[in-house]
Parts: sequence; structure tokens; C-alpha cells
Amino acid sequence: MSLKKQFLKSSDVCKVTFRLSKADTNNAEKVNLAGSFNGWNTQSELMSSLKSGDFTLTLSLPVNQEYEFRYLLNDTQWINDPEADAYAQNGLGEENSILKTSV
Repeated sequence: MSLKKQFLKSSDVCKVTFRLSKADTNNAEKVNLAGSFNGWNTQSELMSSLKSGDFTLTLSLPVNQEYEFRYLLNDTQWINDPEADAYAQNGLGEENSILKTSV
């Protein structure tokens, strides 16, 4: 798993690339990204499947914000990103990953 942040000098946007390896997803066929940046919509951010079996998605998010997120595998299993900036309890007895877009 990896999170890559690219801060754009020309605007107040951070391009964030989310990537999961095939092993991280337990060979999932479909991975969605849900979080506070999309109202926890489990269908709006479908990650692209690569030939390697990895999944990736790039989002442009406003800088100086903090977002909670998780990955949803095959519409049934939630997982966190071990490279997240932090973690927070989500009220369901689990944790959400935290992404900070601070420069």
C-alpha cells in the first residue's frame, strides 16, 4: 500500500495517489475508496485495476485538510492503509485511516 502526495504550486490542491498491491487486497476483483472527501460513498471512487493486480486511484484534494478514509474490497471487506498519516476510532469498533494534505 502506498500514499503519494504531490503539492501543486499553481493551486491549493494536493494530488494524492492511493495504491494497493494485489497481496494487500487478497486478490480482490474490485476496490472502492470511501472517505470524508466523498461523503463515504462506497460506489463513487472505483480504483483502477492494473495488469499487475494492483489497484490505484488519484484524487485532487484541497490542501490543509484532514480526511478519514478506508478501502472497500469486493463490496464486503473494509481495510485501512498502513501508510496513513494517522488513525481515528470510527464509532463502529474499528479505525479509519487519516490523510493530511498539509504542506
